[in-house]
Amino acid sequence: MEETLKFPNGTQPAAVDGSANLKTQLPGVASTVSNAAAATGGIAPGNLVEPDIDEQLFMFQSEDTALMSMMLKSRKVKVSSPEVEHYMIDGQRSVFNTLGEVKAGPNAQFVLPLSVNDQPIPHVNHTLLVSGVNGCSEDGQEITYGKELMLYVTGIDSASGNPIVRAINGPKTSRTDLYCTTPAIPAGTRIRILANALYETQKEVEPDLIVPKPETIYLQKRGMNQIVSDYFDAQRKHVPFTQSVIAEQAILNFKRAGNRTLWAGRKGKLSVKVPKLGDQLVYFTEGLRWQFKCEATALGNWTIEKVMALAKLFYTGEDVPRRATLLAGKHLLEQLQYVDFSSHPEVHVMATHNPLGWAVTRIHTVFGDIDIKREPTLDTLGWSNSGALIADDRLVHYTYATQHEFSDRVEGEEATRRGMVVWDALALKGTCHIWINGDGEAMASPEKSFVLWDKAEAPAGAELLEDRSYYFIKGCLPIGATPGSTWQYDGSDWNEI
Repeated sequence: MEETLKFPNGTQPAAVDGSANLKTQLPGVASTVSNAAAATGGIAPGNLVEPDIDEQLFMFQSEDTALMSMMLKSRKVKVSSPEVEHYMIDGQRSVFNTLGEVKAGPNAQFVLPLSVNDQPIPHVNHTLLVSGVNGCSEDGQEITYGKELMLYVTGIDSASGNPIVRAINGPKTSRTDLYCTTPAIPAGTRIRILANALYETQKEVEPDLIVPKPETIYLQKRGMNQIVSDYFDAQRKHVPFTQSVIAEQAILNFKRAGNRTLWAGRKGKLSVKVPKLGDQLVYFTEGLRWQFKCEATALGNWTIEKVMALAKLFYTGEDVPRRATLLAGKHLLEQLQYVDFSSHPEVHVMATHNPLGWAVTRIHTVFGDIDIKREPTLDTLGWSNSGALIADDRLVHYTYATQHEFSDRVEGEEATRRGMVVWDALALKGTCHIWINGDGEAMASPEKSFVLWDKAEAPAGAELLEDRSYYFIKGCLPIGATPGSTWQYDGSDWNEI
């Protein structure tokens, strides 16, 4: 007599629709002859034979769960807690803007007005280059056009916390003066940090203190169970999908669900009561979609100029990766295939295989290569017009417990329970990764948000999005934007950032 798990109402569950609207799915039930028959229209035991089953359906396809495959090949870090302090260390800042105006005056020293966040960046003995402000000749009497003003940090103002600086090549009252006077510096002027400069006998300087701010990552415990009755196992000579085939399909479903979590899961934890064990915590990991610090939006059709801008943004930041993999939804992938590269023969497009063995389309640019691969999970999640430009050498796979499999007899039943348990999380390292937002949804509060703008006029009206920076591909003469520069509208005026 066939043994099976008991259901509360004493009946077997009905088959439900799969992704193709076929009633072949019996979620959460044991693999018994009765259950398998229910999924195939009630075929009785002994007649459960289907010789034309496509075994490729049950293959483990790494390309079907691309993000999980990248995670399994990324750097693995074993941790001793399901809560991890993750450090997404960025490159040290070298550029900031003045907060207020500096008026010209006779003083040799003056305070450089900065925002509270920018005040700790320049240290005593640093030299600073003032963009857009011309310096003077060595005697301080003539303006040297095109040679920018340089400042030297001599101290910190105790009242405001701003740096106290002196001009190196500023104006002088007299040719023989040893010190320059205070030059005029407009508000919002961009300042770039250069190397420090020490006096003759100096050997001690203020250290560059880098204390990164950690983010707490939760590792999520995921499990998969499969129950096979002894009677079902005994019929394997009549049944083409044996335990190994059933296990392959179960693992594939497990991978797909896990891949959706890796993309879209939301961080959290809650306490549950477990019989005989008391309260225990359940952890939920944060999906990669919400970890990106940079987001790009391309309005209209994709062009080679937008692709080059994307490569430039990815490869020329403070954090420079080795490789770029673009995991794209199906609509974004289709749009990229329509890009005309014929006018730029130096940009090579080729079909090749990446280090993971995937068939990809590789775009070779002067900034670096971009491997394009479809990610079916993005389509499932409703992000078919979006994609993620990821550096696979900047991924971290945190594991709390080593993945393990188990096989137990079900107590009181003639059946075997087999399963798999993993406890891990995926996190981004560095800030080069870019989320390409093509579905018009709200941003995930990234640190940087770019709109790839390829028109000659500045955006206005509905095209002027709040809290977005605009990357001007063609430049914009009315506001003074040069090609390749990034500007932001503050509500009254455009400012380069």
